[in-house]
Amino acid sequence: MELDVTDTNFQKEVIEKSNEIPVLVDFWATWCGPCVMLKPTLQKIAKEYEGKFILAKAATDDNSDAASKFGIMSIPAVKLFKNGKVVDEFVGAQPEATIKQWLNQKL
Repeated sequence: MELDVTDTNFQKEVIEKSNEIPVLVDFWATWCGPCVMLKPTLQKIAKEYEGKFILAKAATDDNSDAASKFGIMSIPAVKLFKNGKVVDEFVGAQPEATIKQWLNQKL
């Protein structure tokens, strides 16, 4: 499952939902080259792992409250939420194999 999250629905779609299923949040921007490179990789992994986590995309330019609250200093920034909290994160575009290895340790 994949969805776009905003400052308005972040609490419900990420924090609250992460109590039921892990939520992987991709903080990104359209002008960010590495973000554009990472997006299809995350989408591919989300399809392969269907049902194991939700992929949420948060455009930082439009959702500065969420980005600020979670200390986003550089993008792309990917944070994994479980039980309402960030359990791990990485910054920058990563290869598919690296992301899968990271996820396998966390899910």
